[in-house]
Amino acid sequence: MNGSADSADSADSVGNLSFAAAAFPKHYRLLKTDEYSSVFGFRKALKSQHFLLHYRPRDADDIAGARLGLVVAKRFLRRSVDRNLVKRLAREHFRLLRARLRCNDFVLRLAAKPKAVERQALALEIQRLLSKMTSPR
Repeated sequence: MNGSADSADSADSVGNLSFAAAAFPKHYRLLKTDEYSSVFGFRKALKSQHFLLHYRPRDADDIAGARLGLVVAKRFLRRSVDRNLVKRLAREHFRLLRARLRCNDFVLRLAAKPKAVERQALALEIQRLLSKMTSPR
């Protein structure tokens, strides 16, 4: 009996660690219209087949680190399931690469309608785009 209780406790702690590591707190996000406008106004972007990654360097007095905003228009992906998939993939790859990303504000925008929503292809495209913005170490 005690052995199973100990394994349940360790499973909970492992579960909590993975949840904390997978978090995407508010200070990693662009939340306000002004924040999005300043990134779009800077007029710097990287382009891939389906996405535009707009970016703007952060001010020195801001909290260090990269922040992400997402724009996935309904005109390119009609189904909310597909729009949410793109957002989840973008957040996941941003979370994995965040420590290596330059101290910028990023807006990832879907700029072209994918012929088919292929999870792996979109994930690879997002990863490649974000990897171009990693700082050399």
